[in-house]
Amino acid sequence: MRTLSSLHWPLVVGLGALALVRPLVSIVEDQLGVGDPPAVPVVITLVVSAVWVAAVGLGRVARPVLTLVCVGLTYAVLSILLSGVLSPVLTGQLQGPLANPVAVVPVLAVNALWGLATGGLALLLQRARSDRGAGEHARS
Repeated sequence: MRTLSSLHWPLVVGLGALALVRPLVSIVEDQLGVGDPPAVPVVITLVVSAVWVAAVGLGRVARPVLTLVCVGLTYAVLSILLSGVLSPVLTGQLQGPLANPVAVVPVLAVNALWGLATGGLALLLQRARSDRGAGEHARS
């Protein structure tokens, strides 16, 4: 538990909340009756992933993999809650993982894996930056 308490939680929650742009874009498009080209969710996911990797990898965040796994789980919880709040308002009935609780575990698992993948990239970025910095100091 000490490891989890050492994480920078405002960053975790902020990056998790940032990813809510994915479902919010879909909701807005649905409400406007606009078709969602298949590339839109992919592009949004790639942009969010790049922001996560840059924020943690360039920000010298301790435990980048654990941090981004927690970011992915935070996003999963927030998106489940968003679905639970907005689906009855927008469609008149509860939809999403809260309407089908069996779906909660896969949502958490997929987003934890998203965090794991981006966390691995952030760790590689941190190591590359520290190796480059060490090489520059050795040449001085």
